[in-house]
Parts: sequence; C-alpha cells; structure tokens
Amino acid sequence: MSDLNVGSPRGALRRGWSAAVGDYAIAGGWSLRGEALMVGDAAGGVYAFDGKSGATAWERHGVHEGGVLAVAIHPSGTAFATAGQDSRVLIWSAAEGQVSRAIDVGSGWVENVAWSPDGQWLAASCSRQVRAYDADGAEVWRSEDHPSTVSAIAWSSVGELATACYGRVTFFDAPTGEPRQKLEWQGSLVSMVLSPDGDIVACGSQDNSVHFWRRSTAEDSMMSGYPGKPSALAFDDTGTLLATGGGEAVTVWSFQGSGPEGTRPGVLELHVQPITTLAFARRGMRLASGARDGSVVVWSLQRDGEGDPTGVALVADVVGGLYWRPDGRALAALDAQGGATVWRVSNT
Repeated sequence: MSDLNVGSPRGALRRGWSAAVGDYAIAGGWSLRGEALMVGDAAGGVYAFDGKSGATAWERHGVHEGGVLAVAIHPSGTAFATAGQDSRVLIWSAAEGQVSRAIDVGSGWVENVAWSPDGQWLAASCSRQVRAYDADGAEVWRSEDHPSTVSAIAWSSVGELATACYGRVTFFDAPTGEPRQKLEWQGSLVSMVLSPDGDIVACGSQDNSVHFWRRSTAEDSMMSGYPGKPSALAFDDTGTLLATGGGEAVTVWSFQGSGPEGTRPGVLELHVQPITTLAFARRGMRLASGARDGSVVVWSLQRDGEGDPTGVALVADVVGGLYWRPDGRALAALDAQGGATVWRVSNT
C-alpha cells in the first residue's frame, strides 16, 4: 500500500473529516447515537467532535494528570467514562462535557474501564484489582488482588465481569463480586474478548498464541504460530468469527460447526506492518483493521473467515483505535500524532 496518501481513501471508504487533539489519541468512541465522537489523549485531554462535520463541540484539557488510558461509552450514548494515569475514573455527560462523578480507584494507573451491556454497572481495573460501581459511580464491590496486573476486562451479556491476568480468566457476579468461574492457563494473557453470548473467551498470550475456552463445555484450545503477540482481537456480532492480529496479516477463525479446531483460518493480507487494532461493524460481515504504519483496511468477510478488501485509507501515524459508528455508515480512526479521522463507508 505504498501508493496510498493521507487524506485520499479508496473504495468503500469515502472522504469525511479529520480533527486533531493535543497529543497521541489514545481511545475514543461514538456517543449520542453517533452524533458525536469522543476522544481522550495522552496529555489528559478529552474532546467531543460533531459526528457529521468534525467541528469541536467541546474540549477539556489536562483532566487526567499523566494522560487518558481508556474510554468507555455508556450504552445509552448520553454518558461516557474516562480512565487515566492519575488513578481516577471520570463519568461525563456527552452533550455538555461536564463531569458528573470523579472516582478514585486506587494508587496506580487505571488501564481498563467498561460499562455493562445494560448500563447498570461500570468496572475499572487498577494494578491487580478490579472494582465495580453502579451507574452513578458509587462503589459496589472490589476484588481481591489478582496474581498479576489485570490486562483486560469485559462484560458478558448476562451481567458477569471477566478479567484477564497472568495465568487465568475470572468471571465475577456483577451485583456481589463473587467469583463464578476461573479458567486457568499457564501463561501471560495480554488481551481478551468475549463472544456476544459470553460462551467463548479468547485471549492473546505473551507466547504468540491465542487461547480460547468454551465455557458451556469446559473445552479449551490454542492457536499458535503468530509472529507476535496477538494484542488485537475482535468477535463479529454472531460470535462465529474471531479476528486476530499478531503480525502483518489478519487471521480470522470460524467457530461454525466443529471449528475452529481442525480447520484453516482465513488469512487477510494487505498490511505491510503489524496489526494494532481490529473492529467489526455491528451488523454485516465487515471488519476494519489498522496497522503500525497508519494503514486502515475494511474487509468484506465470508462465514469461513476468508475475505476481500473493499476500502483502504492511510492516517499520519500508528492506528491506535478504530470505531464504527453505530449505524455502520462511518468509521473513525485515532492515531499516534493526535489525529481523529472519520470516513463515510459505502455499501459497495
């Protein structure tokens, strides 16, 4: 993709708008049902951009001392949470840009924050501990220390909180914090994603493999052979396709039938540097991938995991995050130079 230019998308990606924040654009998401794009940066700033024009709706500088580490949009779209190096989580009003609650989580970086699918619970991890809060930010429970720093958290569709760390994944009951299930693995888990029904847990491992468990059958398996750590993972909306990074190619495993054991994955090759982020559109078989060289590709997939590129674009630096607008008609990319780029996505 050496002939690509910044600002000149091709195929299904059509020119939209671009904006800039004060530093590395760390994380973001669409709020207000896609009417605004929220972005947090490495300087601790939080920004809201109009979803159609890219105009700055509001901006707040230095709200997290040391920088923003994570952003989570409330399912209603009217609120969102940011987490930072200052050991705090802030709950915001998306429209006004006002902080409704500031939460002191611990004494370290708050690296992960996530709302439950029903919006009743907010979880945050700080060092070896995870804490759960109600929708107003009042603490409900906190876990005991994990064996190591919590590397990832995720909510299941039935209100369980999953955490990943060295050696295991743990599921906690949302109202009580009681551990419901522990899935053991002798290795360092660096990423985690749950299937939409919560039955399949997939984790990228420090040993350049992807390990997954089927909770309903207690079966587990491993996919190895990646050239690097699979830090980017994503399930499609049906839970039958798992896209994984770990190198320059996107590897897509199909969980149809008896798969993925004993089957060949789809291998999507176009990027020339390692994959940094993956995101499925909410509906349809469209996957977006971003890489270290700033390249972004939209793929049209088949049920066996194979697929073809339908749109390509380039941003100024490492792609830190990709975010589909809820209606699937726009895609946002955040990059290491502080860029926020939005493309319109055609159906062709």
